[in-house]
Amino acid sequence: MREIDFSEAQKDGKGFQFPGEFEITAIGNANAGLDKHVPFLLHGIGLEVLHETLTTKLTPAGNYQSVTVSFVAPTREKYLEAHSALRADKDIRFTM
Repeated sequence: MREIDFSEAQKDGKGFQFPGEFEITAIGNANAGLDKHVPFLLHGIGLEVLHETLTTKLTPAGNYQSVTVSFVAPTREKYLEAHSALRADKDIRFTM
Protein backbone atom coordinates (compact mmCIF):
# COMPACT_ATOMS: atom_id res chain seq x y z
CA MET A 1 0.00 0.00 0.00
CA ARG A 2 1.30 3.46 -0.88
CA GLU A 3 2.26 5.81 1.95
CA ILE A 4 0.65 9.23 2.06
CA ASP A 5 2.96 11.89 0.58
CA PHE A 6 2.78 15.14 2.51
CA SER A 7 5.71 16.86 0.76
CA GLU A 8 3.57 19.13 -1.45
CA ALA A 9 1.14 19.91 1.36
CA GLN A 10 4.00 21.10 3.58
CA LYS A 11 4.91 23.89 1.17
CA ASP A 12 3.46 27.36 1.74
CA GLY A 13 1.73 26.34 4.99
CA LYS A 14 -0.79 24.09 3.23
CA GLY A 15 -1.96 20.71 4.45
CA PHE A 16 -2.81 19.22 7.79
CA GLN A 17 -2.13 21.22 10.93
CA PHE A 18 -0.99 19.45 14.09
CA PRO A 19 -2.20 18.94 16.68
CA GLY A 20 -5.59 18.42 15.11
CA GLU A 21 -8.80 16.43 14.88
CA PHE A 22 -8.90 13.95 12.01
CA GLU A 23 -11.32 11.38 10.65
CA ILE A 24 -10.32 7.87 9.64
CA THR A 25 -12.31 5.16 7.93
CA ALA A 26 -11.42 1.48 8.19
CA ILE A 27 -13.05 -1.10 5.94
CA GLY A 28 -12.96 -4.77 6.77
CA ASN A 29 -14.79 -7.97 7.59
CA ALA A 30 -18.36 -7.33 8.74
CA ASN A 31 -18.26 -10.01 11.42
CA ALA A 32 -15.09 -8.68 13.09
CA GLY A 33 -16.75 -6.18 15.46
CA LEU A 34 -14.89 -3.26 13.91
CA ASP A 35 -17.17 -0.73 15.59
CA LYS A 36 -15.44 -1.61 18.87
CA HIS A 37 -12.11 -2.81 17.50
CA VAL A 38 -11.14 0.33 15.52
CA PRO A 39 -11.46 2.71 18.51
CA PHE A 40 -9.66 0.12 20.67
CA LEU A 41 -6.70 0.01 18.26
CA LEU A 42 -6.48 3.79 18.02
CA HIS A 43 -6.66 4.18 21.79
CA GLY A 44 -4.00 1.49 22.09
CA ILE A 45 -1.46 3.66 20.27
CA GLY A 46 -2.20 6.59 22.55
CA LEU A 47 -4.70 8.58 20.50
CA GLU A 48 -7.72 10.38 21.89
CA VAL A 49 -10.72 8.79 20.15
CA LEU A 50 -13.88 10.87 19.79
CA HIS A 51 -16.34 8.01 20.30
CA GLU A 52 -19.42 10.17 19.68
CA THR A 53 -18.34 10.59 16.03
CA LEU A 54 -18.31 6.86 15.23
CA THR A 55 -20.46 5.75 12.31
CA THR A 56 -20.71 2.38 10.54
CA LYS A 57 -22.06 1.14 7.26
CA LEU A 58 -22.45 -2.37 5.82
CA THR A 59 -21.93 -3.19 2.16
CA PRO A 60 -25.11 -4.28 0.34
CA ALA A 61 -24.07 -7.95 0.52
CA GLY A 62 -23.22 -7.58 4.21
CA ASN A 63 -19.70 -8.99 3.86
CA TYR A 64 -17.81 -5.81 4.71
CA GLN A 65 -18.28 -2.93 7.11
CA SER A 66 -16.84 0.56 7.12
CA VAL A 67 -16.18 2.29 10.41
CA THR A 68 -15.49 6.02 10.51
CA VAL A 69 -14.34 7.77 13.66
CA SER A 70 -12.54 11.00 14.54
CA PHE A 71 -9.44 11.19 16.70
CA VAL A 72 -6.97 13.79 17.92
CA ALA A 73 -3.44 13.46 16.52
CA PRO A 74 -0.77 15.52 18.26
CA THR A 75 1.77 14.99 15.46
CA ARG A 76 1.99 13.89 11.83
CA GLU A 77 3.78 10.76 13.00
CA LYS A 78 0.84 9.76 15.23
CA TYR A 79 -1.56 10.39 12.32
CA LEU A 80 0.46 8.04 10.11
CA GLU A 81 0.72 5.54 12.96
CA ALA A 82 -3.09 5.44 13.16
CA HIS A 83 -3.31 4.32 9.53
CA SER A 84 -0.46 1.83 9.99
CA ALA A 85 -1.96 0.31 13.13
CA LEU A 86 -5.33 -0.23 11.47
CA ARG A 87 -3.84 -1.58 8.23
CA ALA A 88 -1.78 -4.09 10.20
CA ASP A 89 -4.93 -5.69 11.63
CA LYS A 90 -5.95 -8.95 9.93
CA ASP A 91 -9.64 -7.96 9.74
CA ILE A 92 -9.10 -4.53 8.16
CA ARG A 93 -8.64 -4.38 4.39
CA PHE A 94 -7.75 -0.70 4.03
CA THR A 95 -8.09 2.76 5.52
CA MET A 96 -8.97 6.17 4.19
